Amino acid sequence: MPEAVRARFVTLEGGEGVGKSTQLKALAAALRARGLDLVETREPGGSPGAEAIRSLLLHDHHWTPEAEALLFAAARADHVATTIRPALERGAWVLCDRFVDSSIAYQGGAGGLGFEAVRALHGFGSHGFLPDRTLLLKLPEGEAERRASGRDTGGADLIGGRDASYHRNVVDAFDRLAKDEPERFRVIDASGAAEEVTARLLAALEDLL
Repeated sequence: MPEAVRARFVTLEGGEGVGKSTQLKALAAALRARGLDLVETREPGGSPGAEAIRSLLLHDHHWTPEAEALLFAAARADHVATTIRPALERGAWVLCDRFVDSSIAYQGGAGGLGFEAVRALHGFGSHGFLPDRTLLLKLPEGEAERRASGRDTGGADLIGGRDASYHRNVVDAFDRLAKDEPERFRVIDASGAAEEVTARLLAALEDLL
């Protein structure tokens, strides 16, 4: 019998319209086909407490940047403690749609709070816990905007509905994060057929399998 694969925490990141949610499901199916016990989750959300905060963040109120960052950090603290760490401890892989890098890019970068302020909140709330691998999906700006505007979201959320300049700043912040941490990040071309993108994501995890 082959040696068991060590539990890993993998996140999918990127701006609006790059296909994270679709690709997370496809990548999860591909990893399960390899025999992995795998948990799919998302942020904000992924635990009962974090899902309650999600509705506050995305639909109920226009928060200040500081309050928004605090709510994301609180949701993440509950998510890590309640869902992510227990799954890893029992040997499962965890695949998550967004994590702290989104807070750094959105609230820290585009929101103007600064990267280190958001990292400090994460250090307190989640003890600085980071993924083993972060897969950053990238599309040309026009293509990402076209996809984002054409998808059925069930009603635009407060953050996704912000203006184009905000979202350009988000993409720039993600690029900076990937450049600063090349050992953790893999930048993935999200263009082309969905199955081709899934294959690229899977290839970017081969060294962990």
